[in-house]
Order: sequence, then C-alpha cells, then structure tokens
Amino acid sequence: MKIVKTKVFEGKSIYSHKTCIRLDVDLEGYCEIPSKDIEDFNFNLVNMLPELRTHRCGIDEEEGFIKRLKEGTYLAHICEHIIIAIQNNLGIDVHFGKAREIKDDHYYIIFQYQYENTAIESSKLAIDIINSLINKNPINYEDRFELIKEILKEEMLGPSTKAICDYAKSIGLPVIKFGRGEFHQIGYGKRAKKIEASISPNTKCISVDIASDKLLTKELLKSQNIPVAEGSKIRNIINLLKEAEDIGYPVVIKPQYGNKGKGVVLNIKTEMELLTAYRKLKVKFKDLIIEKYHNGKDFRVCVINNKVVAVALRKPPCIEGDGKDNILELMEKLNDNPLRGDDHEKPLTKVKLDEEVLGSLKDQGKALMDVLEKGEKIYLRKNANLSTGGEAVDYTDKICDENIDICIRVAKILELDICGIDICTNDISKPLIDNGIVMEVNAAPGLRMHLRPSKGKSIDLGKEIVSMIYKDEPSNIPVISITGTNGKTTTTRLISHTLSKMGYCVGMTSSSGVFVNDKCIDKGDDTGFKSARTVLLNPDVDIAVLETARGGLIRNGLAYDLADVAVITNIREDHLGIDGVKSMEDLCHVKSLVGEAVKDDGYVVINADDYWSKSILNRIKAKKIFFTTKNLEEFMEEKDPNNIYVYIKNKNIIIENEEKKYLLCKIDDIPITLNGNLEFNVQNVLAATAALVGMKIDYCMIKNGITSYLLNSDKNSGRFNCYDVNGVNVILDYGHNSDGYNAVLSSLKKINNGKVYGVVGIPGDRADNAVEEIGEISAKYLDYIIIKEDQDLRGRNTGEVAKLIESGILNYNKNKKYEIILKEEDALIKALTMAKSGDSIIIFFEKIEMLKNVINDYVKERELVEKYKFGAIN
Repeated sequence: MKIVKTKVFEGKSIYSHKTCIRLDVDLEGYCEIPSKDIEDFNFNLVNMLPELRTHRCGIDEEEGFIKRLKEGTYLAHICEHIIIAIQNNLGIDVHFGKAREIKDDHYYIIFQYQYENTAIESSKLAIDIINSLINKNPINYEDRFELIKEILKEEMLGPSTKAICDYAKSIGLPVIKFGRGEFHQIGYGKRAKKIEASISPNTKCISVDIASDKLLTKELLKSQNIPVAEGSKIRNIINLLKEAEDIGYPVVIKPQYGNKGKGVVLNIKTEMELLTAYRKLKVKFKDLIIEKYHNGKDFRVCVINNKVVAVALRKPPCIEGDGKDNILELMEKLNDNPLRGDDHEKPLTKVKLDEEVLGSLKDQGKALMDVLEKGEKIYLRKNANLSTGGEAVDYTDKICDENIDICIRVAKILELDICGIDICTNDISKPLIDNGIVMEVNAAPGLRMHLRPSKGKSIDLGKEIVSMIYKDEPSNIPVISITGTNGKTTTTRLISHTLSKMGYCVGMTSSSGVFVNDKCIDKGDDTGFKSARTVLLNPDVDIAVLETARGGLIRNGLAYDLADVAVITNIREDHLGIDGVKSMEDLCHVKSLVGEAVKDDGYVVINADDYWSKSILNRIKAKKIFFTTKNLEEFMEEKDPNNIYVYIKNKNIIIENEEKKYLLCKIDDIPITLNGNLEFNVQNVLAATAALVGMKIDYCMIKNGITSYLLNSDKNSGRFNCYDVNGVNVILDYGHNSDGYNAVLSSLKKINNGKVYGVVGIPGDRADNAVEEIGEISAKYLDYIIIKEDQDLRGRNTGEVAKLIESGILNYNKNKKYEIILKEEDALIKALTMAKSGDSIIIFFEKIEMLKNVINDYVKERELVEKYKFGAIN
C-alpha cells in the first residue's frame, strides 16, 4: 500500500463540513483481499493499537470495528481507522473518516484532522503499519509515535490562543490561521481582528517593548509611586557586589529582558552565592539586573481593558514524602499526574530535572536519592512559573479594591490593553503599600493559569478578550456566495454593483478577476479558494460577494465558514467526467455544498425553474428564496409562508415576502434584459434580486442597482456585449456549454432581422457528446458557422474539438454552411468581412481583450478606407 497524493482541506468540503484530508492510495494488488485472509494481520494490528477496540464503526456497536475485522474488511477502510486511532492516542478529538474506491487498486481515504502536519505524519505511519503487518517486517511504533508527538508540540495551539479562538467560534466568528506560530485572524474584511496569542490588534508595540525591559518598567512604575523592588542594572562584578551591599541581602538577579522565569535566581543570601549565580547567567544573558529579594507568595493578576478579570496564586512544584520513595521517585509520580503534560498541552507542565531543581534541593539540604519522611514537603523550584511545573490557585474573588486599583494603574502607565502583573505579597487581600511589591509586568501574558487552575474556578478570558477587541459588539462582514452552471458571473456582478452603489466597499471574486471597491486587483478566473481568501483577508471589504465555481469546490473546498446568503443559479450538464464528477447527482452534490454552508438565519436562493436545483432542497437547512420566470400563482400549487418568492407577472418583477406582494420594477426597465428578450439575463436579475432580498436590502436600492447596470459596461464585460461595426451587430459572449448556447442564440433570434454568423467553440475538457451538441445547436440557429478552437486545448489535440463540432453540425443539417478557422481572432475577422449591415455576428470567446482589439482595429481600418474613397471622389 502506498500514498499517491495528499490533499488538505482547510474548511468545509464536498467530503465533510469538518476539516479533513484526502489521501489517495494504491493498494498494490490488495483491493479484494480482506484483512482476515492476511496471516496474523488482525491480531497484531489490535495488539499494536488497542484504541481500535473503542471504534464502533458504521454498525454502531461496542467493538464494532473489531467485528468488521473478524468478518473481513479491506485495507483502505482499515487505514482510515488507524489514522483516527493514532490521532486519538495523541489526545486529538477526531472521529470522522471514510474510504471510497476510485478504480481497481486506487482508493481515496478521507479523515478528519485538527493539526495538519500531525495528521499527515499519522497517515504515513498508518500506511507503514499496514505494510509492516503484511510483509511481517517489524515496525518501531513507539519511536514513530514519539516523533509525531514532537510534531504535534510544534503545531498545537497555545492555551491563550486556543481560548480566544474557541470563544470566537462559539459566537459564530470564523477564525483563519496564517503563518506559523500563534497568528490568527478572527472575522473577515473590515471586521477582522488579528491576534498573536494574547496580543490583541490594539496592543501597542512600544508598550510591549517597555514591558519586555524589566528595568525600564520598574522605572516608570516607580515614578508613579507603584511599589517595586529596589535595584539596578549590573555593569560589572564590582558594581554587582556594591549594589548587593547597598540593597542588602537576600537579593535576586535576573535577565533585563526575559520571560517564563528563565534565568531568574531568587533568594541569594551570600556574596559567594551571588558571584556563582552571576557567572552562570552571564554566559547565557547579556544584560542582567539585581533587585532586593522580597519574601512572599507569587500572584499573577490579569488586567484586560483596564479591568482586573482574574487573579491566581502561583505555587512552585512541591512533593510530599511517604516514608518509602526517594525524591526522584516522588518526582516521577508527580509527573505521572494525567493533568501534567509537556509544555502547554495540559493544565499543568511536567517538572524537568535540571540544574535549578538540583540547586533548590541542595538549598534545602536534600539530594535526589534521599527518602522524605511521611508528610515532609519540599519545593522542587524556587519560582512558581507554570511553564516549569508550578501550580495555580484561583484568587480572583480575594484581591482587595486597593490592589485592584494599583493593577489598573500599572496597565494604564504602560498603556497595555492586556497584561499580566506579577505581585509578591503574603496576602493579596491586603493593600500592597505595606505588604508587597509589583515584581514584573508581562505583555502577552499566558492565560492557562486562569483558564485551567489547579484549584478554584475557571475564568473565560477568551470571552473577555474577544469582547474587548470588538467593543462588546462581536460581528462579521456579510458573505454572499454564488454558484451554478450558467449565469453566476453576471449574478455576482449585479449583486456587487447594487451594493457598491449603496456605498459599500465590496470585495468580489469572479471568472474575470478579483475586485475590491470596483478596482481589479487580479485578472483571471478567480472563482476558487485562494481568490476568496484574498477578499476575506482584505481589511477594506464591507461585504464579500464570491463567485464559487465547481472546480474550486472540488479541489479546495470553501474558503469561508458560513455564508449569509447562498445562490444556486442552476445546475446543468456541464463538466461531467471531470474531477470525478460522473453524473448529475455527483454534480448536485458538489454544488449543494454552497447551499449547505449557510448561517441558521441566512437564506439560500434556488432556481425554481431548474429541476436539478430543486433536487438538492433536502440538503438545505437554511431559509429559502425561490425565483422563477413564470407567474408564481400558475407555477406553484402550494407556497410555504416561511419562504420568499421572486417572480415575473405581466413583465413586472414581484417579490412575495411574509405573505405580502411588492412590485419591484418592470423587466423592460432593466437594460441587460433588452426589453425582456434576453431571458437568461432575466433569470440572472431574478437571482441577484433574490440574494439582495435575503440580505434585507431596501427594495428601492435593489431597483436602483438592477436598472443602472448596463449591458456593455465594464462591469458586465464578456456577457452579451454588443458592438455596432458599420451596421453589423457584433456580440461577444462567454457561453461555454449547451445551455449557454441555447440561451444566447434563441435570444439573438428574437432581436435579429438579418443573417446571423456564428464563431463557435467550446473548452476541450468537455465530453465528446457535449462538444458535438454545440455543433447541433449552432446548426439550428446560425445561418453561417465558423468553427474555432481555444488556445488552451485542455488536453485535446489541435483540430480535435473542431472536428467534433463539425460532426454535430453535419448530424443536424448536412447542407449547413460552415468553415473551420482555428484561430479565434482570424475567425472573427472572416465573419466581419462576410456580414452586411443589418446582420449579426455572435462569437463565443476564450479571450475577450484580443477580440475587442480586433473590432477596434477593423472599425479604424474601415474608417480610413471610407476617408480614402471620399478623397478620391473629390
């Protein structure tokens, strides 16, 4: 068994609404061999991974998966369960997985993940386990598992970041991780807020720099009569000894710039101890300071937005003797506590045996092999930092008002919106003035001690921080997502145009590019994941309007979490046979993802005229808005008062909402419908209107938007754009499937009186019968046909698409006049030379800019010819 390809989905995908990974595998001849027929496979697998006994599998029974193994199940299914089991053993809460056949030995496996690299390495280990069991080559599972644990440590969110992100998600705000470390964005566009652990978007850089300098912090606090430890910077040994003599022993030396208690040496009582500590620290740290040591308990006060929100007593790691075990054995028992883990993965951190621990034991007259008497307690460290094994007890309700006032003053002096203030005092309920000092101030403080204290209540600091950065009004920008086979670009543009006219800065993705505030920031087919993320990460955007195409949905899933409004323009037979989409049911499954990923109070817009669009209604949980070109009273026997309906009656657009009817405007007043003759644009207008109704846009504003959107404007480039070339009506359109051709050509027949010349082609990745159908449709409507091909043949040979279209033409009418000119611009020039005033030319283009240039050059050339003729006559 081997991995062929790995694809990571960051958000909702066609496989799952959970984050998942698709693993394409080759079973190398084992596709039809169940595990029960592989010698000792099942026994050795379960022995290696007992976690598999907890998997209920699809039969939902105790040891359901074990039952499946005994009955006989296959390697892809087994691999899925192994990957989940490995992640579960790492403490990662994932459960979803499935395996499906692609063809023969090729399968894909879908499995849920939380941490990408950890999950990928787990999948590699799962494959290696299967191969080792088949080939009877032993694998060192424990060593491999430990390596994955190290990867997880690098990837795992710190408790501070996790608390903030978890709360944001709990209130419906999406979270995007970017870069490495703790950088995340909450929300989208203009409402986005970036965080790094407990550093908020409002935290001042200069404040962080000041807090990082312990000496400068003390100087500023002292200037405002905040009690701090007496001390100064160490410049040399003579200065060190003199300062210690002036301050008086015991003293503390520590780095001027540092965190997590690193390099802090407490309670130095003699000159010899001082010199020893100094020499050790000087090797690791450039700048050191000396302070007066104050005896007392170690408290951490968390201040957010000038409010004391949490207080914790921090206690150094301690062991208590039982009269039997030595200190090393007691340390091992302490670390065996399931609440202790490595780094920040659990509420408490394991105590590592290092020089500081040995030094602390020595100061207490102890050594590692000493047996403590029953009830005898000793401290393993002098400092109480959680990151080195300390414990925390909640004291939030015990701090006195005077100390609350001091802590708020400290936060204001340093201008820190979030900070952790370290206080040394014997009793936090008594004023510090006569009872203690402020030791340090921490920007980006760790929140774990307050979120998961060893004793006392947990405080949701994630809520406090999110509420502060959103000023108690957490909200996101609206997201409108448009999918479908035909009309989605025009619908997207109509929605964006209307919202832009209302003064919103709209971020739009479309098949022609990414636009922010009507300015193009990228040209091309931007209907996928990355383009949508471009809009969602843009800080200027008020509303995101995202054209969401089939290919992007399959390859990368959705870039957003949930939309406020989703639009499904129609679902037609297009792209079948591509990306594993073999049937209309498959295509509906892909498109339905956009309708499924909508907020509970949002809307999904559905084309009531389209059979396949209505076939996915059972997958949609949100409220619905139906649009139809028909008279609603005739079209729908029963109406649900919970739904909204947008329809045509007597050439008027009617909106039926909450059992009331509203006349929006006449179809003839909407330029892109050409007095209602362009039925495909009538449908696009209805879809856009429905989406704007779902956004609760005032109906007058909707009317203003759709009636001011012009057929030939820059905003509608490439969609039935008309040009008058010496009396010939030249139309450029991006029709690229049979429905598009039928819609455009049938509309053109209504408005055209002369001959119609067509330059026709279709992308090469369509099925042969779909290409031939283009020829048949062209033969039905066009008087003369010029067959061309796209520059991007999409896997076809030159002339192959043209031959298929030719075959379709001849199947329909063997006498139809046509010719083949493969180059798009040459084909248009030929049509221009043939057409006369009153005729029409329709070209279904690949690249519009080139054709616009052809038209402009042709017009200029004809003007020069006419001027020359005029001069010759005179």
